[in-house]
Amino acid sequence: MSASSSSNPTSGNTDEKPKLPHGFEWLKLVASHYTGALDERGEQDYSRVLAERQREASCRRCEKYRDWNLKYSPTVIFMREQIERIGGQIGREHIICDHCDEYKAGGFNPSLGILICQNHVANRLHLEDTLSHEMIHAYDEMKFHVDWTNLKHHACSEIRASNLSGECRMTNEIFRRGQFRVTRQHQECVRRRAVLSVMGNPHCKDEEAAKKAVAQVWDSCFNDTRPFDEIYR
Repeated sequence: MSASSSSNPTSGNTDEKPKLPHGFEWLKLVASHYTGALDERGEQDYSRVLAERQREASCRRCEKYRDWNLKYSPTVIFMREQIERIGGQIGREHIICDHCDEYKAGGFNPSLGILICQNHVANRLHLEDTLSHEMIHAYDEMKFHVDWTNLKHHACSEIRASNLSGECRMTNEIFRRGQFRVTRQHQECVRRRAVLSVMGNPHCKDEEAAKKAVAQVWDSCFNDTRPFDEIYR
């Protein structure tokens, strides 16, 4: 699996992106905003520039976390090696950080690669869980030739990804999501997240269809820990 590189979204467009103000120029704009010296157009420009600066900062942070995990995370390194063993490739060029309007941490596209939603990733550990999750989808795509339009196929990969990535560990459930159940916490987390993901499939008509697909494949897919020997995290 590799990200598409056949098209350039900026090709044929000679308009250069406006340069953002920096240094004293940006400081002057901020001061004008807080002292009420800007007119309506000036306030619109300030809001636009502030959003762009925040977006650039979150992109740099996301790419820094991505590169660190590719180099040091045991799970990410292991998954990368396993994908390479079955003929695939996942490198930094296949993992894109970008702003996401939809509230999610990441996504996988068989043709384009892995997306990390830079505005929804809280920290380096959160990115590690997200990247591990999406790499399991990439592994399943290469290994099992998943039909993502088939809800049972999709549900199986979602169960495996949530089960094996580490995102359903107890500390995440308590501190990130406020879930305090002790018994069967891991299984409930995997099931809940799989249902939510399948509900986002355009071929899923409602929550009941998602729950049915997850239930139909639960036993076999929850117990399938490939390429791990067991639930690693």
